[in-house]
Amino acid sequence: MTDVHTKIIRSYNMSKIKGKDTQPEILVRKFLHKNGYRYRIHVKDLPGKPDIVLPRYKTVVFVQGCFWHGHEGCKYYVVPKTRTDWWLKKINETIVNDKTNQQSLVSTGWRVIEIWECELRKTLVENTLNRLLKAFLTKKQ
Repeated sequence: MTDVHTKIIRSYNMSKIKGKDTQPEILVRKFLHKNGYRYRIHVKDLPGKPDIVLPRYKTVVFVQGCFWHGHEGCKYYVVPKTRTDWWLKKINETIVNDKTNQQSLVSTGWRVIEIWECELRKTLVENTLNRLLKAFLTKKQ
């Protein structure tokens, strides 16, 4: 199957996809800040450059895009019909990197919380953010 877009249009579309400061990530950050939690973002010294780092709680939060991180069983993770092998290789490498980075963080004493993009949809966002808040309350100093 061939791509429905020209190379130029496809390139433009892909260039507009952000890797950080995404809407789901900003939603979580605003929620945490509003609830009094202070954090750092995209800390380069930690494996995987976590989206949100709360040093006081020794906790990191990854806000994962369902497509890019291969959210198994999610309706928003659909393998493209063009260049399928290439996309599967790319997504599977991302999954392996995620697991490696998270294991590395856990082995050095960090708590890892993973929030999926689909969990921040309108019908689920309140439960997801409350679950996140409860995770911090169990560790509050």
